[in-house]
Amino acid sequence: MYDIRHTRLTKWLNDEVPPAQVADWASDSVPVLLATYPRCVDGQLPDLKLWLEAAGDLPERPDVG
Repeated sequence: MYDIRHTRLTKWLNDEVPPAQVADWASDSVPVLLATYPRCVDGQLPDLKLWLEAAGDLPERPDVG
């Protein structure tokens, strides 16, 4: 049974279903989900940043220099 759950969660994350949604479906927390399946969301950060910037939820980075 665990293998089926693991396969399904991995597929959802690899298919770029938002981790918060996958965690909800799995009755788990996002930190636990991401700690367990970190490779599934690897490489999705640029897309997530674009999505957050478009939504206006990503604060501007202060200039350092």
